[in-house]
Amino acid sequence: MPTFHIELFEGRSLDQKREFVEAITKATCDSLGVEPNSVDIILTEVKRENWATGGRLWSEA
Repeated sequence: MPTFHIELFEGRSLDQKREFVEAITKATCDSLGVEPNSVDIILTEVKRENWATGGRLWSEA
């Protein structure tokens, strides 16, 4: 059972997240030959103030 843990900035709509997980599920089924009900996706939304790249917080970028 493929399981994806995906961290992304908060602020996307429910429709955007739905489309995203549908696309990941389809790509997984197509490439691994698994059934959609075996694909788990966990989305974790992170505030920009809690994410840094290159020593800079995204909230300050």
